[in-house]
Amino acid sequence: SEKTGLAHISSGDLFRENIGKNTDLGKKAKEYVDQGLLVPDEITITMIMDRLSRPDTERGFMLDGFPRTMQQAKALDEVLANGGRTIDRAVYIRVSTDELVNRLAGRWTCSKCQAIYHEVNQPPKQAGVCDNCGSTLAQRDDDKPGPIRKRIEVQLANLEPLVEYYRGRGRLVEIDGAGDPDAVTRELERSLEG
Repeated sequence: SEKTGLAHISSGDLFRENIGKNTDLGKKAKEYVDQGLLVPDEITITMIMDRLSRPDTERGFMLDGFPRTMQQAKALDEVLANGGRTIDRAVYIRVSTDELVNRLAGRWTCSKCQAIYHEVNQPPKQAGVCDNCGSTLAQRDDDKPGPIRKRIEVQLANLEPLVEYYRGRGRLVEIDGAGDPDAVTRELERSLEG
């Protein structure tokens, strides 16, 4: 997002924002997020479509964590087509379940500035303290191994039809996400060029 200047839209961030603000959608989403389950399509689609209506998305955007189901993908295509837009690329970063669990279970976030750290890959200088602002680091409830595995299982059940949907439209870009983070980032950047 920083390199392209496109708006970054994370479904997870939207869920946390709505949950934090205690909106009606946030209250509904929280019930599912706390259990490591996918939030129902109608709630997710409503949050994303609201976000896509903001001015910063007019020249383009990058979706993160959406779509996760065929219903979401088709709703997105319909809304974009009504505005004369389309998805340019769908990036699928392949990583094993065990590696995903290890990565997510080691993630810690600053309670104030939202900086993200990892116990192994990017630890803070002082354990439990943000390098940027000195605030306390916390681990999200859904970043524990049990909820992570459940979340991954649910997501994988929906993934294959989405992969085929975007592959069939010539939009799918596949990247091996198991390597060095810098190499994966370079491959991702190359896939977004041109």
